[in-house]
Amino acid sequence: MSTHTFYADAVLFDMDGTLTDSIAAVEAAWSKVAKDIGQDPDYVIAATHGKRAVDNLSHFKPHLKDHEIEREVERFEESILYFADAQGLHGHLVPPREDDSVDSPISTPGSPIDIGSSLSSSIADTPDLTPGTSAPLSRASSFKASDVRRPSFGARLRNMLSLAARLRVYDEEQLPETIGDEDAVQDMADATEKNEKAEQHALEAWQLEAASVDRSVRILPGVRKMIDSIPAGRYAVATSGAKTYAYGCMKRVGIQPPPVTITADDKRLKAGKPAPDPFLLAAECLGYEASRCVVFEDSPSGIRAGVASGATVIAVCTSHERSKIEGCGAHYIVENMEKVQCEQEEDGRLKFSVEL
Repeated sequence: MSTHTFYADAVLFDMDGTLTDSIAAVEAAWSKVAKDIGQDPDYVIAATHGKRAVDNLSHFKPHLKDHEIEREVERFEESILYFADAQGLHGHLVPPREDDSVDSPISTPGSPIDIGSSLSSSIADTPDLTPGTSAPLSRASSFKASDVRRPSFGARLRNMLSLAARLRVYDEEQLPETIGDEDAVQDMADATEKNEKAEQHALEAWQLEAASVDRSVRILPGVRKMIDSIPAGRYAVATSGAKTYAYGCMKRVGIQPPPVTITADDKRLKAGKPAPDPFLLAAECLGYEASRCVVFEDSPSGIRAGVASGATVIAVCTSHERSKIEGCGAHYIVENMEKVQCEQEEDGRLKFSVEL
């Protein structure tokens, strides 16, 4: 074993696979995407590692329009955090009840329907609506027994429209053709209710599967000591994750995101890794030349981005075998961050010692 020493002004960290380990949750989220689009999960996972979700989703879901992609990224990253938290929060989920009527949604505490707002908001953009709760247009005092058994046409129509809007299965152009036909309206309402039941069952199955495996986020070896050894204002994070995911991961392991945290949705970025843009922007925001910085990375695309920025790159074998990253240009390859020491010299420079 030998030790190599060099000096730098600042440090630029990748996040996932370098500071944190959320690989299980990320792979689960990409596996879900793969299944949704009918692709092989192993292929999708391999193709997406170390790259921005916006780039990956644009590639695998080319039908998405520009105004849809941002929300799709947010939904995807919310799903990562859900997978990461699922077992800890819902590891003892109650199986769905025999009564699967959407008129009586599962409400047992801890059951799939009670998982919180973060996942629910990623599934539908509108509030939940329980069929049959819309009031008729006439006053309650004027109801007859027959009115209670069979809601008014206006009530059924309004309820159908609400359900259909929620699931995006309603075609507004059909309204003029069916508005006077009660049977047609009822058929559309029944179809919408059936679709909602199917979606609820699929959602519950996903929740139960997510809670069956521990995919919690963990801090990687040596990270805490390394961060604590660097003076404030001398390090940044440049990640391929968007803000929801990046901040969520770091906070879950007790890392306070530094003031300079460059995420994939930063509007100043023209390109993501393997382009050097994230590291160049991070160095600029810190006030240092990238060539005077150290980059810690784990993925081939991230290593190439660090090398292209001109920084000294230390690759950690925390997510890839050494053989997978040896040809990417890293100046040093170590098992993990425990193999690197940092201390500040009297002249302010950061001295790094790397065990090889």
